[in-house]
Amino acid sequence: MPTETVYGLGAALDNETAIAKVFSVKARPSDHPLIVHIADESDLRFVAQEVPLDALKLARSCWPGPLTLLLSRTTNVPLSVTGGRATVGIRVPSNEFTRALIGKLEAPIAAPSANRFGKVSPTTAQHVCDDLGHDVDLIVDDGACSIGVESTIVDFTVSPPQLLRPGGIPVEDIESILGYSLQLHDGLTRASGMLETHYQPLCQVVLAYDIEHATTLVSELKSAGKRVRLIHGSSNLPVYAATLFSQMRQADRDQIEAVVAIIPAPRGLGMAISDRLRKAAGPISLV
Repeated sequence: MPTETVYGLGAALDNETAIAKVFSVKARPSDHPLIVHIADESDLRFVAQEVPLDALKLARSCWPGPLTLLLSRTTNVPLSVTGGRATVGIRVPSNEFTRALIGKLEAPIAAPSANRFGKVSPTTAQHVCDDLGHDVDLIVDDGACSIGVESTIVDFTVSPPQLLRPGGIPVEDIESILGYSLQLHDGLTRASGMLETHYQPLCQVVLAYDIEHATTLVSELKSAGKRVRLIHGSSNLPVYAATLFSQMRQADRDQIEAVVAIIPAPRGLGMAISDRLRKAAGPISLV
């Protein structure tokens, strides 16, 4: 199903068979939680038993949109969705089709990205078809995702709230709404996208600080006999975010062996882009 961030592989929250198939199709570890998508704020109490006032304030400012709140789950959320945890990530997508689908289904939809686990997220229906093929029953094509990186995740089960994953809503905007700074997460994996290695294409991802550094790296890799491509877009962060995953996928289709990507400054959408690039590159990311 389409969202404004990436395409999601959805299962009705009240259908354990469908939820199990999501994990099976993605080859996703059973302890890695899914995000629950609801149609609007009125559905929040169905899936969350405690909603702090600041979480509600943030939801009312950012939903529908690329913000996920980590809250204490109700018994309506199966432990299979939360990876056995007492917490659940919840968001209201801004894609109108998907919100209407949730309403027609009369149940929230649990959905991770519609790709194999750990690989590059899909931002078009064709990406989903390329990855999952006949392993899914239906792919709804609503064009390219407008944001292109996953939602920002904020944990409100701790005080002060922690940023678990930078995403489509800049941290600065969230902090402006709340009136205080978010804490960085303590390293414990309890939401989607928190693993050190993720979003990986087949080609090697090498990170550069700026265009001069990138040019040097491209030259060195070419001298080593590799087919290389440069990825950058720091002058237009929304376009960089919206096209990042597509550029990595295109590099794989073109049999590029290494992409050199320029890390944007860690502010605004640059923080989310940098996070995705570092996880795509893996532990050895800077040359």
